Amino acid sequence: MKLKTSCNALPLIMAAPNGARRTKRDHPALPVTIAETVAAAKSCFEEGAGAIHAHVRRPDGTHVLDAGLYRELLAEMRLSVPRMRVQITTEAAGIYDDKAQRDLVDDLKPSWVSIAVTEMVPHEAGATVRAFYERTRANGTTIQHILYHAEDLVRFFELVKDGTIPGKRHQLLFVLGRYAGDQESTPSDLTPYLNTLETHPADLELDWAVCAFGHQETDCLVSAIRNGGKARIGLENGLWNRDGLLAENNADRVRDLVHALENEHWFEPEELRPEQAGL
Repeated sequence: MKLKTSCNALPLIMAAPNGARRTKRDHPALPVTIAETVAAAKSCFEEGAGAIHAHVRRPDGTHVLDAGLYRELLAEMRLSVPRMRVQITTEAAGIYDDKAQRDLVDDLKPSWVSIAVTEMVPHEAGATVRAFYERTRANGTTIQHILYHAEDLVRFFELVKDGTIPGKRHQLLFVLGRYAGDQESTPSDLTPYLNTLETHPADLELDWAVCAFGHQETDCLVSAIRNGGKARIGLENGLWNRDGLLAENNADRVRDLVHALENEHWFEPEELRPEQAGL
């Protein structure tokens, strides 16, 4: 399936190096500090990732939505990896409500943010939510809408239709296996999303990517790209390479996906140079 994509397209590969929940107890190479996150981003960029999905942490390593820490991270990224795009997150992680998420975006006014539809619009959309989406769009912020199952995609279409989420060009992220046993995704988890995409309004331009959990993360992402999507990969979701062995670090996960795509002849190795990775 090939859908039209916006001019501000998602990169083929986005790195997700840490997330909100995992710690170094899960993997010693998982970045927690800003310096570690920037170093991980740089190594992922060198392997072919065009962007980073960035989380920041408190000094004790716990998840936080903090505009000051994000400003520090963005400044360090501009210095160290200026050609790598940075997407911040409003992930609630069971800690923050929708108001705290809106406050972060209003304060920071980022160029790019991921927002889960079920977290930002947990119930009926009211004037406050509508105004937030309009304001964010007016500020020039691109939103990637996080969808945890196909029913979320149906609801997203409804929110666009009724004007809660404005515009005709949208970035989406399909999360595979969030509610599966042991959070183990399989490529077949993509099928309900693809079936729902077939019903998308013809006037929308949708650019979508997938993230997946567990040992089959690489296979899930190859399937997404095979079907016209993009990929988000890293220790946030999967710790294992395609061969079943524990990945060395985030760059190793990006490398594993690139090798899998090369083996399927999606591109030649020289075609995914870092300077092209975000295009």
